[in-house]
Amino acid sequence: MTDRPASEPPARLTRWEQRTEVPLFIAGLVFLAGYAVWVLTPPEAQPWNGIALILVWSTWPLFLADYVTRLRLSGLGARFVRAHWLETLVLLLPLLRPLRMVQVYLAVQRRRDRPRMGLYARVMAFAGLTAVLLGFAASLAVYHLERTASDASIRTFGDAVWWACATLTTVGYGDVAPVTFWGRTVAAGLMAGGLALLGAVTGSFSSWLLQVFTREDEQRPPERG
Repeated sequence: MTDRPASEPPARLTRWEQRTEVPLFIAGLVFLAGYAVWVLTPPEAQPWNGIALILVWSTWPLFLADYVTRLRLSGLGARFVRAHWLETLVLLLPLLRPLRMVQVYLAVQRRRDRPRMGLYARVMAFAGLTAVLLGFAASLAVYHLERTASDASIRTFGDAVWWACATLTTVGYGDVAPVTFWGRTVAAGLMAGGLALLGAVTGSFSSWLLQVFTREDEQRPPERG
């Protein structure tokens, strides 16, 4: 009987992740929808505002239960927090759950015999979907934090969406920008996420083009002297 490599997760943890990643992703979408309704509707808009709060506060315990279960099954103890810092950050800030899209995709693919899309197409598709969800979440957060500031330039949700698009694409027009501390904190996180996603898409596209050109060169008949 061989020992399990240190880098390989326990079998029970792997099974748990495969079974819960997709349901938890759906719960993350429910959380995002509830937060969106809560931010975009006035406090007196009942019962929608109350339903939104119920959705927000009923989904977060699911994330906490998943985190605690994963911590116990990993057998790492306190080291789990350092080794899985993204999961810890997502637990504290559920609006960042779109960043786990790649892990959700891997969990789905492990249930299939073979991938349905090419590697580069998968990276670009899921990076694009992550960018949309992350940008929407950042727009909601910045609009919520900025709309009551006295010198804010982001006054409407449309302004927040425009700012998120400019930030994610690294254009940065500067016509609207957060002015509060927490709004700028969200902006810094979105900048980092935008650079990472843009790098993933452009790198995958460049690698795909290089692979296509290499294959064409290999299939081209040799020139006669």
